[in-house]
Amino acid sequence: MSDSTATTTDLDVALEKYRTELTGYCYRMLGSSFEAEDAVQDTLVRAWRSYDKFEGRSSLRSWLYRIATNVCLDMLTAGNKRARPMDLSEATPLARAALSPRPDHTWLEPMPDARVLPTVEDPAEAAVAKESVRLAFMAALQQLPAKQRAVLILREVLAWRASEVAELLDTSVASVNSALQRARATLSEREAAGADAAVSDPLDEEQRKLLDRYVAAFEGYDMTALTALLHEDAIMTMPPFDLWLTGHDDITGFMTTIGSACEGSRLLPVQVNGLPGFAQYKPDPERGGHSPWAIQILEISDGRLTGFHFYLDTARWFPLFGLPLHLLDHVDGQPDEIEQGA
Repeated sequence: MSDSTATTTDLDVALEKYRTELTGYCYRMLGSSFEAEDAVQDTLVRAWRSYDKFEGRSSLRSWLYRIATNVCLDMLTAGNKRARPMDLSEATPLARAALSPRPDHTWLEPMPDARVLPTVEDPAEAAVAKESVRLAFMAALQQLPAKQRAVLILREVLAWRASEVAELLDTSVASVNSALQRARATLSEREAAGADAAVSDPLDEEQRKLLDRYVAAFEGYDMTALTALLHEDAIMTMPPFDLWLTGHDDITGFMTTIGSACEGSRLLPVQVNGLPGFAQYKPDPERGGHSPWAIQILEISDGRLTGFHFYLDTARWFPLFGLPLHLLDHVDGQPDEIEQGA
């Protein structure tokens, strides 16, 4: 192997080491799983091409974050703010429920934990990282101007010093501190308007039992059991549809009417947005077995489910999570064999 080949290989390895944390940063900035991965790929390509100009005045990590920030700021110039259904409209009563889709770029997108949460030894640091990709926090970030968003993530989530952020953004420490203060004020207003999920990391015994009961209730399509698990103000969303429902009566009413085809579903656990979740497979009357239907993200607070969010674009989400595209059933009705292909 020539020296130049060895150097190129070493650089590839050095850059690749930062992919997961950079993806987490870009995801928080952009609110989109696929845009985040595109931004990181662009960042690494730019770094690779311009590495001969890297003078080492900062660390390689800081240099990569500078590039990633510029990539994200460029992508955010259109001003699009990704959102959840409840950020855009009032709740819809069940009697007026209608499934009206909006374009993909409207929605805050789900993300597998493994793609954005690098392994860290400090439990407190790991907990902060998980909390910072939860849906409520991500939705709040989307309300911030792009540079305030970058400042808040770098200072509060990644624990950079103000001087480091100022150098990265080519601004002053005073400007960084001012942006952070304004960003915190905006987030405080949103926190006052609605509580975030209070999920332990790792899940405590009560929460694990709650999830077990949820799986049994959902797979059994037992609305009485499901109602017992839901907070009275629980929220259900279904992007790309802008419909959202609140309260267990409307939620279970929807599930037994418009959503009745979900009866007989199977759930496989997934780790998504720092919260417990499931891949939902719905009975497939044409092929038999079960086909992908939704990535579910569950929010828990005070021993009840306060929110569950169904992301229905399975052609995008199931490959992102590395999930099988079909479940074949054994004679007893339980998943027995998994097909990886469509």
